[in-house]
Amino acid sequence: EWFVHFRFPGHEKSKMVESEMGMIPDGWAVRLIADVADVNANNIRSSSAPETIHYVDITSVSTGRVDQTTEMKYAMSPGRARRLVLHGDVIWSCVRPNRRSYSLILRPVKNMVASTGFAVLTTRSVPYTFLYQCVTTDEFVSYLNNRARGAAYPAVTGDDFATATLLVPSPELLTSFHRAMESMCLQTSVLERKNNVLRATRDLLLPKLISGEVDVADLDIETLVPA
Repeated sequence: EWFVHFRFPGHEKSKMVESEMGMIPDGWAVRLIADVADVNANNIRSSSAPETIHYVDITSVSTGRVDQTTEMKYAMSPGRARRLVLHGDVIWSCVRPNRRSYSLILRPVKNMVASTGFAVLTTRSVPYTFLYQCVTTDEFVSYLNNRARGAAYPAVTGDDFATATLLVPSPELLTSFHRAMESMCLQTSVLERKNNVLRATRDLLLPKLISGEVDVADLDIETLVPA
């Protein structure tokens, strides 16, 4: 409504002007991602690396979420464990972008490090809520697919992200959007972490229950008996 159909609060009083992307509201601007965010800005160096990291590889990320991280000694980590990930970063798999392996990182564990197979976008002048929405649209995925190179493992590069164009609204509208969206994004992150804990607990207990290693015969558990 706000950023595609331009029915944002106060749109009735806003005039439309010409741009390279067609008619846009006055005060908005066409920008490159490189103008508003850094791509792969925070990389770990061996001389200053932490002793232990939580590693994220491409197979650990599905659409919109990090399914798991692997804690390991940095000295034993893969050579691709180089991209330091911070709160508000967006990670996007450069390999086979049609699979949509991306996620917004919120309140990450300490020393979360992603594979160099990811592009890590760190916002500078727009809210992370806005940047994440911009780089996960069908249009943006199509842009990446069209830029991908290679037959067996089609992939894009950090430069493909940096040179992608975005339509950036006024600072006031960005502030209003972030104020409305941030709490929802944080709550989503909390619920996903709870689900991960429940899933891990289930996977730990279920084999023990089936094998009888954990005996529940003497527990006072109410069961529903069909009438």
